[in-house]
Amino acid sequence: MTDPHAIQPSALDQLPDRDPEETAEWQASLDAVTKAAGPHRAAYLMRRTLERAEGNGITLPKLLETDYVNTIPTAAEPSVPGDEEMERKITAWNRWNAAAMVTRGAKHGVGGHIATFASAAWLYETGFNHFFKGKESQESPGSGDQLYIQGHASPGIYARAFLDGRLDESHLDNFRRESAGGGLPSYPHPRRLPWLWEFPTVSMGLGPLSAIYQARFNRYLTNRAVKDVSASHVWAFLGDGEMDEPESTAALALAAREELDNLTFVINCNLQRLDGPVRANFKIVQELEAQFRGAGWNVVKTLWGTAWDELFQLDTTGALVRRLREVPDAQVQTYQTRDVAYIRQDFFGSEPALVELSKLLSDDKILECFHLSRGGHEARKVYAAYKAAVEHKGAPTVILAQTVKGHTLGEGFASKNANHQMKKLSVDEFKSMRDLLELPISDSQFVDGVVPYGHPGADSPEVRYLQERRAALGGPAPARRTHALAPLPAPADKAFASFDKGSGSQNVATTMAFVRLVKDLVRDKETGKRWVPIVPDEARTFGMESLFPSLGIYSPKGQTYEPVDRDQLMYYKEAKNGQILNEGITEAGSMADFIAASTSYATHGEAMIPFYIFYSMFGWQRTADQMWQLGDQLGRGFLVGATAGRTTLTGEGLQHADGHSPVIAATNPAALSYDPAFAYEIAAIVKEGLRRMYGEAAPGEDQNVFYYLTVYNEPKPQPAKPSGEGVDEGIVKGLYRFNTAESAGLSPVANAPRIQLLGSGTAIHWVLKAQRLLAEEWGVSADVWSATSWTELRRDALEADAALLRGEERLPYVRQTLQGAEGPVLAVSDYMRQVPDQIAQWVEQDYSSLGADGFGLSDTREAARRHFGVDAESVVVAALAQLARRGEVKATAVKEAREKYGL
Repeated sequence: MTDPHAIQPSALDQLPDRDPEETAEWQASLDAVTKAAGPHRAAYLMRRTLERAEGNGITLPKLLETDYVNTIPTAAEPSVPGDEEMERKITAWNRWNAAAMVTRGAKHGVGGHIATFASAAWLYETGFNHFFKGKESQESPGSGDQLYIQGHASPGIYARAFLDGRLDESHLDNFRRESAGGGLPSYPHPRRLPWLWEFPTVSMGLGPLSAIYQARFNRYLTNRAVKDVSASHVWAFLGDGEMDEPESTAALALAAREELDNLTFVINCNLQRLDGPVRANFKIVQELEAQFRGAGWNVVKTLWGTAWDELFQLDTTGALVRRLREVPDAQVQTYQTRDVAYIRQDFFGSEPALVELSKLLSDDKILECFHLSRGGHEARKVYAAYKAAVEHKGAPTVILAQTVKGHTLGEGFASKNANHQMKKLSVDEFKSMRDLLELPISDSQFVDGVVPYGHPGADSPEVRYLQERRAALGGPAPARRTHALAPLPAPADKAFASFDKGSGSQNVATTMAFVRLVKDLVRDKETGKRWVPIVPDEARTFGMESLFPSLGIYSPKGQTYEPVDRDQLMYYKEAKNGQILNEGITEAGSMADFIAASTSYATHGEAMIPFYIFYSMFGWQRTADQMWQLGDQLGRGFLVGATAGRTTLTGEGLQHADGHSPVIAATNPAALSYDPAFAYEIAAIVKEGLRRMYGEAAPGEDQNVFYYLTVYNEPKPQPAKPSGEGVDEGIVKGLYRFNTAESAGLSPVANAPRIQLLGSGTAIHWVLKAQRLLAEEWGVSADVWSATSWTELRRDALEADAALLRGEERLPYVRQTLQGAEGPVLAVSDYMRQVPDQIAQWVEQDYSSLGADGFGLSDTREAARRHFGVDAESVVVAALAQLARRGEVKATAVKEAREKYGL
């Protein structure tokens, strides 16, 4: 049997030991200490030795966990500049008004959250008083710091804005009541309150991911010499429960790898998530510390308040620290709610050394420590952590601040599992809170049981102090500014017009047409540097490798190696000022890039033009939540779903075959979704997008939109743009006539039956073939229409319907355009029928559709289209069936066509 105490083989055994005798002496010393003083003393000495080694610049693997104590000892804490008593009063007013706002709103049934801000108040207030730079900051003018506020803490931010005069009582009384105007949104929603909120942080998990890429984008702007924002700092306020979201930790390695010391995570570790403890049987702080340290972050733990200093001084055996490490989080939560006898027995009664220690402590001292004293509740502790974070260089910092959820709200709230769902305090609870916070609010101010708001007065010392501190830091925060930017000059028409003549006999996929257009646009002297190409790996799949040498791939390290393809024309070139963000295999990271770039016009006063190209199946399906975040944040730019459609990507199978992205895109009010068929359509849409989002917007036109274009990897001859009026308007609005049977040179018999064929994207090619087959083999005249956007047609029609209800006469554009068109309408796309069916109710002709419903499959394009019944022959049969129902062709023609084409 193996001796468990025997020395096991080590990886170090394979390395030469130049002095085995010295090594043995060190090992013997460790054995001796362990035997004489115990393993805990030996471990302490080893930790001290490792600290000394690190201080001397000796490179060693770091320990992933430290003891369950503060990283910054009390003796090393800097004093807090300013007036601590004044800051306590300000925080007390904000605590009160946050709770009052939610409680007063509860009578309307609108809900709200109280406990989160109560736990995190000092985490925010310390930052607002001493760290968070505003937009007028001298160090970072026009940018300031970027604050990602925890969504459930929004009442506290509103309370502070009320104190400094940015909001009044009517605003607070309309918390979560927005429909009448003047209300406050539930969470940070820039689209709903665009002068205050910069960054939406609910859904949870997206805030931390976006914060990392925002910090990275700040470096990108600086390194590319667009704007020096090196003094801007990104602060992300998160909950410990939120860290379970996979997006919360998805980019930790990126932040460390690129040494983003302009980024700080502040994780409010109140040990509770929405329904109970975060890690009931474990310790979330220790878990997060190991996770962040392992990823390469600087970790600062701020766990215990000053009341604990005496206990740690008395802990000469290390028993207290050991006990704190072993007690699970749910038990720590229980201590906060139990009496002193329980704590003495359960916590201190676990071993004799702690029993003896507890005899030195009064009951009041124990209750103060276990009920109240947490590092996240003391300005001095929080200030020390923040100062350490902003001064740390070479890595991002995470602050793990321990708090009590529901702190100062009374016994009915503090640490209760249900406090996330508790929306109000009783009058008696408010009075107890008032006494605890020492606020000058009299009983007579509670009129008819309604809790009053509290304000010391616009010219009070508290308000003057608050405003002076914010003025010194560069103005109010959080704050979003829409800078008065001059419209970007339109690129030269030649970049767009070159697509109007078509490609002749050359086969060109629309993906390649888009990339070629962008390649021309980034050469523009005025706006070229503002393009931000983003791709989640597979740039070569989309034909973007030609951009590598000319634009460069962004890397803060530049290129520290010689690329293997350096002797080739399109070699892999990285550069510190590179323009392309090639993110690797992360659609979520790429979307976070896009959001940062698309909102730079507001965040930094620098309009950037991002385009993010991706497998269409892995855009809206995988990251649609971030696209809602993008819409909320008022982002602008171009999303490009490449290898689009259910039947164009051969061989890749079910999960790569996109038959539904336009459906999901249609649900986002900020997304303008297009399915262009031809290169000249892409050019027209991009030109219009640049005008609308970055140029001279028309009166009443919303610039805060983004475009979604689907492009295809199927090479086809690109036709010239049809001549005549209304083509460009039709492309932008969603529908125009591409040709008629006569203009296509198809001349069936006189008085032939006629049908209108609508196609989008790659389906236009099957429709054009069907047009020819109908004329040549069945004597049917067909006109072909290009439907560039089913969604925009529907939205226009919905607006027309709304106008009618207001008494305005207006026809939907789709009805106007098809008015007088002879025969029924058959709509075809490479997507599920739900996509073209969006317009059905507004088409006055008989309407039917074909689409690729169901799961995708691996096969050739031809076989896949036959399988879904959308190929040219299937279009012919469907057209004949429509005409047969109307009695315009013989009923037998449908059967004959099916047999002829083998359907």
